[in-house]
Amino acid sequence: MAKEIERKWLVREIPSLGEIPREQIIQGYLAISSDGTEVRVRRKGDEFVQTVKSRGGLARDEIEVEISPDQFRALWPATEGRRLEKTRYALEWNGYPLELDVYKGSLAGLAVVELEFESADESKRFSPPAWFGDEVTEDRRYKNSSLALDGRVR
Repeated sequence: MAKEIERKWLVREIPSLGEIPREQIIQGYLAISSDGTEVRVRRKGDEFVQTVKSRGGLARDEIEVEISPDQFRALWPATEGRRLEKTRYALEWNGYPLELDVYKGSLAGLAVVELEFESADESKRFSPPAWFGDEVTEDRRYKNSSLALDGRVR
């Protein structure tokens, strides 16, 4: 089981994206338990995965399994009412790979940036650039499962 150590910020100002690599993502949640465990399916470009994530903020357990397009299509209807769509941009800042997610549909106007770290200590040493906004790593309202279920934070 992999450990995901990730921080997340709202985006104060989206940088110029020009020719930045991007992928379209749709994901839906099969289950979101009261303890924060979530099971989702995602299509990112031509890749299809099923993921189980434990509850948590900065650090969580994550199991990701590649599934076939047919398996994705079979599971997708079970996510009705718990879906989201976004464009993910792959950026880099000071040697750190960043993922900028710009949401679509009912979440349009929301943009967050995520950064994964090798350790909690490394994450504490990271100083974000000025275009990052408020950090929402520990704010459950900004977890993708919450956004898919409850919609945009007002």
